Amino acid sequence: MTSNSMAFQFGASSSSSPSSFPSIRIWNYDVFLSFRGEDVRDNFISHLHKALVEKGINSYIDYNLERGEEISPALFNAIEGSMISIIVLSENYAGSRWCLDELLKIFDCKEIKKQIVLPVFFQVDPSEVRHQKENFGKSFDKLGDKVKDDAKMVKWKKALEKVADLADFRFPSANFR
Repeated sequence: MTSNSMAFQFGASSSSSPSSFPSIRIWNYDVFLSFRGEDVRDNFISHLHKALVEKGINSYIDYNLERGEEISPALFNAIEGSMISIIVLSENYAGSRWCLDELLKIFDCKEIKKQIVLPVFFQVDPSEVRHQKENFGKSFDKLGDKVKDDAKMVKWKKALEKVADLADFRFPSANFR
C-alpha cells in the first residue's frame, strides 16, 4: 500500500481459509471535499484542506476540473475512490447542479461502498437544508427554475433531506490533534 492510499477493512473472519480472509478496500483518497466554491473555497475550505494535508490526510479537492453541465468522470472517480466525503453545505450549495449531482453520487457510494459521509453546515442550519428554507432554499428554487426537471429536483431534495438528517449523528469524544 502506498502512502497515498488507505485501507479500510470489512467483514473480518476467524477462519483461516483464503476465501474467508477479510476483504480490504484500497482507497485513492482518504477524504473527498464537496463544496460550493464561491461560498467557501477561499476561506473555510482552504483552511480545512491545509489542516488535512498537515495531518497527512490525503484529500481530494477539485482545483483543476473544467466546469460544465455534467460532472466529469474524473470527479466521479474521485468520489468513488474516497473513504470519507466531507460535504460543506453553505448558502449557495443547493444552487449548483454540480454540487447536487456530487451529493447524489456521494450517497450512492455511502450505500454501495459504505463510504463515510460527514456534513459540515457552514453558516446554514441543518433545518434550512432539510426543508430548503431561507437563502439556502431560495438558491435551490432558482436552480429549479433553470433546470425544469421535476424528477431531478425530487432526487436532489431527498438527498438534501438525508444529508441534513446526518446532523443528528453525534461523534464520540476523540482527540483530533
